[in-house]
Amino acid sequence: MSSWYYGSILKCKITANVRYSSQKIYPTMNQLKQKYSKILGVDQGYTPIPKDRSDLLKYIPKIEDLPPRNIRDSFLEGIIPLSKDHYLRDKYVSFMGHIRLGRLLEDMDIFAVHVGLQHIHAPTVPKDIPIPFMLVTARCDRIEITPFVRKPNEDIKITGFVSSVGKSSMEVVVWLDQHYQGTWNKITRAIFLLAARNATGKQAVAVNPLIPLNEYETEIIKDSEERKTKRVKIIQSRVSKVIPTTEEQQLIHVLYEKFMTEVRRGQIDPKIFPHGVIAMGRCRASNIIFNQPENRNYYNTVFGGFIMRHALQLAWALGFKIIKQRPSVIHISDIDFISPIAVDALMYMRARIVYTQENYAQIIVAVFSLQPSKGLDTRSNTFHFTVRFSEPITQIHPITYHEAMLHIDGKRHFDLLTKGSELKSTDAMDKYMVELSKNAK
Repeated sequence: MSSWYYGSILKCKITANVRYSSQKIYPTMNQLKQKYSKILGVDQGYTPIPKDRSDLLKYIPKIEDLPPRNIRDSFLEGIIPLSKDHYLRDKYVSFMGHIRLGRLLEDMDIFAVHVGLQHIHAPTVPKDIPIPFMLVTARCDRIEITPFVRKPNEDIKITGFVSSVGKSSMEVVVWLDQHYQGTWNKITRAIFLLAARNATGKQAVAVNPLIPLNEYETEIIKDSEERKTKRVKIIQSRVSKVIPTTEEQQLIHVLYEKFMTEVRRGQIDPKIFPHGVIAMGRCRASNIIFNQPENRNYYNTVFGGFIMRHALQLAWALGFKIIKQRPSVIHISDIDFISPIAVDALMYMRARIVYTQENYAQIIVAVFSLQPSKGLDTRSNTFHFTVRFSEPITQIHPITYHEAMLHIDGKRHFDLLTKGSELKSTDAMDKYMVELSKNAK
C-alpha cells in the first residue's frame, strides 16, 4: 500500500523545469514530489514513529462541503528528465541499455497519488493547513506495455487524470510517453484504484464527486463504471471462490491424462518430463528483501511502487532462468494491495510460472510481510505478469490439484488479454488525454 515515497527525493538532485520546442514547460517528477509533500505536510527525515497528524482530523470536510469536480480538473503532467540528468539516467538504465520498467512502475504509482490529490478540493480547509487526507493505492487493474524500445537518454512524459470517483475512492489513469525523434511515443498505460483516508490513515473519508464536463468525460465515466462491475465479477469468480467451469474441468482432466501417460512410460519422476515439458513444481523462485527507510511512504510502510519493481524483477528473472530466453513483460494485471508492509518487516516474494502458450508465459508473484519476532506472516500483494519470448517455449505442466488451479487461473488472465477484453473507453481516454495535453499551459 503506498501513499508517498521518500527515497528519490532524498537521492536525486533538483532538475529545472523541462521546456520543449513548443515552449511548453513540464515540471519534473522530483518537483512534483516536493510540491505534494508540502500539500500533505510531510517532513523530510526518517523517524521510527511518524509525525502525529491527529490534530488535522478536525479539518476533514463534510460531504456537502466538497464541490463537484470534472476530469479536466485532475489532469496532471510531469517529466522524467533523462536527457539532462545523468545521475537520474544511471538509476533508470538496465544492463541491456534500455529503461528499467520497474523504475517506471515506481513513478507511475507515485504519480497516481499526485493526480488523486489534484482532484481533491476542500475549500473549508485553511490554506496554511496541510490537507487532512491521505491517498493509498488499493489496486492496480492493468498495466499495458507497448513494444516501443525505451531509450535511456530521452525524456519520459507522465500524464494522468481521475476517470471515476466513488464515495471514498477514485480510479486514476496514468500514461507514460517518451520523446524520440520529435514525437511522443507511448510506453504504457495503467489504471490505479486509490482509497482516501483521513489524516491518520485509520478511516475512509469522502472525496469530491465527479461530474462530466463534455462527451469525452461522460463516456469515460460511464465505461469506468462498467469496468468496476466487471472487476467485481472477476474477483467473485476466482478459482479460490468458484468451482472451475465444465470446459476448465475437461482441461484439467486432459492434463491429468498426459501426466498418467508419462507415468506409464516409466517417467514417474515429476521433475523430469520427456517431450519438452517442464513440471510446474520446478518453475518457481523466491526472494527475501530487507526493507530500508528510503523505501517507505508516510505511514512508515513500504512504498507500493518499490514492491511492484521487485515483483517484476523476480518474475523476469524466473522467466529467464526457466525458459533460457530473456522475457519481455507485456502486461500486468490484478495487482491487489491487501495489507501494508512495515519498514521493519522482511518482504518475502514467491514467484511461479503457472501457464504457457506458444511463446507466452503467465507468472504469478505473491508478496508477504514477515515479522519473525512477532511470529507474523501476512500476505500483502499478488501480481499477474504476462511475458513474451522471442521463440516458442517449453510448455509447463501442473502435477497437483493446487497447481492445476493455478494453471486455470493463469489461463484466465491470459485469455482476458488475448481476447481483447478492454472496454471501448480505451480510445476515449487516450484521445481525451491528448486533447488535455495540447490545451494545458
